[in-house]
Amino acid sequence: MDQTSLLYGSLVACVGSFAAIYLAVKYWSPPDMITHDPEKLYRSHKFSKPQPLPSLADPSTVDLSVVVPAFNEKDRLPIMMEETIAHLESRSPKRTYEVLVVDDGSSDNTSKIALTLGAKYPKSDIRVVTLKHNVGKGGAVRHGMLYSGGERLLMVDADGASKFSDLEKLWKALDGISPNKKPGVAVGSRAHLVKSEAVVKRSLLRNILMYGLHTVLRIVGVGHIRDTQCGFKLFSRSAAQQIFPAQHLPTWIFDVELLLLAKQLRIPVSEVSIDWHEVAGSKLNVATASLQMLRDLLIVRANHLLGRWKATPIKPKSE
Repeated sequence: MDQTSLLYGSLVACVGSFAAIYLAVKYWSPPDMITHDPEKLYRSHKFSKPQPLPSLADPSTVDLSVVVPAFNEKDRLPIMMEETIAHLESRSPKRTYEVLVVDDGSSDNTSKIALTLGAKYPKSDIRVVTLKHNVGKGGAVRHGMLYSGGERLLMVDADGASKFSDLEKLWKALDGISPNKKPGVAVGSRAHLVKSEAVVKRSLLRNILMYGLHTVLRIVGVGHIRDTQCGFKLFSRSAAQQIFPAQHLPTWIFDVELLLLAKQLRIPVSEVSIDWHEVAGSKLNVATASLQMLRDLLIVRANHLLGRWKATPIKPKSE
């Protein structure tokens, strides 16, 4: 066999290998997240009929949007919401705000409970959107962000594990990295608690998962963030407009994708230590989540390297 034939055979093998990898990545990648028309509306105790949600692509309408993903959270949501509203209403000077509870296809009365909370706190603007199907925490957060009106947007877990008043720490950090409405992200961090009683008392499996995740994160490119999974993150509107339309993962590891997108888009990220405590009732299956985590992180990295997933910024409309 001459040299030309060898080169041709090598080329065909390379092309075939690339095609096989591309098809495998495409097969294992999650489908596009679809928004159904009823999910573009919210309910509130203030209105008898559902109202249209704002669009992230439009100019802001309030100072802050609080996005709360909730799946079967009828028991923990009221406690979390009490602390949230108390802080938002007591702050001086007061910010305008909206709280968007995204019911991720719950089988309990999460949406109903959220609506009664709106009536309980009549001065607040609590909005409830119910997704048609359970799509995962990442999908619920993405939906809430894409249909929020805040100049700054906070994602916060419904379990109340994070101290809500630590929002002020994130706000100050964001002031430092995103002046004049520039893109920026401030993420709550529990890294300082690693050797504290709050973390030491967690199950052995959870701690093994935590350390394993840190190792993988260094490999995929976000090792500079010590705690990627804290469900307390604040985005400037201009950052959210670029990041969330490009998000693909609906699963719990979606936080890593958000940070990878921020890095890709050169959006500054500030990590801020916050207070946190373990709350009973977690729905995370550690064994299943570990396998899903590894798969999803590989899928994200592969799609970025292959150019299938790219950050496609939304150009905000003029103020």
